[in-house]
Amino acid sequence: GSCYDFGPLGVEMKNNIKKSWWDEMTKNQANVVGLDSAILMAPQVWQASGHLTAGFADELVECKKCHKRFRLDELKEKKCPECAGELTEAKKFNLMMKTFIGPLENEAATTYLRAETCQGIYLNFQNVLNSMRLKVPFGIAQVGKAFRNEITPGNFIYRTREFEQMEMQWFCHPKEADKFFDYWQKSRMDWYLRLGVKKENLRFKEVAKEDLAHYARRAVDIEYKFPFGWKEIEGIHNRGDWDLSNHAKHSKQDLQYFNEETKGKYYPYIIETSAGADRSFLTFLIDAYSETKGGRTKTTESTKEIEVTLKLDK
Repeated sequence: GSCYDFGPLGVEMKNNIKKSWWDEMTKNQANVVGLDSAILMAPQVWQASGHLTAGFADELVECKKCHKRFRLDELKEKKCPECAGELTEAKKFNLMMKTFIGPLENEAATTYLRAETCQGIYLNFQNVLNSMRLKVPFGIAQVGKAFRNEITPGNFIYRTREFEQMEMQWFCHPKEADKFFDYWQKSRMDWYLRLGVKKENLRFKEVAKEDLAHYARRAVDIEYKFPFGWKEIEGIHNRGDWDLSNHAKHSKQDLQYFNEETKGKYYPYIIETSAGADRSFLTFLIDAYSETKGGRTKTTESTKEIEVTLKLDK
């Protein structure tokens, strides 16, 4: 459940969105290159990233009466929103999707569908750095499918279990992280505005310290005013050196950057821009949706049809 197909017109629009994002990040921005990493990844990757621990789990509650399940952080009251029944104690529910590689279904054959595209970028950090002869600061961009076993998917294609991400990881010196955070925050908001999204329907929201993901030092969401409320469509995150240092520790590989000028080594900080192709699709669709009573009808009848139009900007 909670997986959607895109028809002939939908796939063209979605492809246009992805191409616009790709061109913006890899052609219009300096020092950003592309990557296409694997969907299936070994458990060791997700152990190193923190996804197999409590860091990537939602708190799940179940109604004792109707047995429906909900995310605790989405409930306004401590009772079932469907039948007002009593809820169970919250328990951690990991969002990773597990499968097996090969003919046997045992622990040795266990693998996971990626829950985010960025981990493949971190694994290829040194490969891209060396093969492309890059210097910090630089970025790696990727568009691809990700999978999460969401407790409560919903709001059409806003929250699904299979979705497509558009992510860019910017590697920089720790002392320049704040500067680049501000740069990418403005740059990403400008992209939506240039593509015609109404300014009054967009806003920034600083994520409170207690709500930050396990890897984040700072996070700012770009939110859109959907019919179901203000919701995140993209996140800008300062991930610090969490990812590179943890992957280095677990893989026993040196993922530090060597500065030729100073002859020093350090873990670059990562500024991430993480958008969803599906959420962007929904944003552009809803923002372009318009209803006109009577529309172009010239009749004098008191009851006129409502004309529905999509005023897509680009």
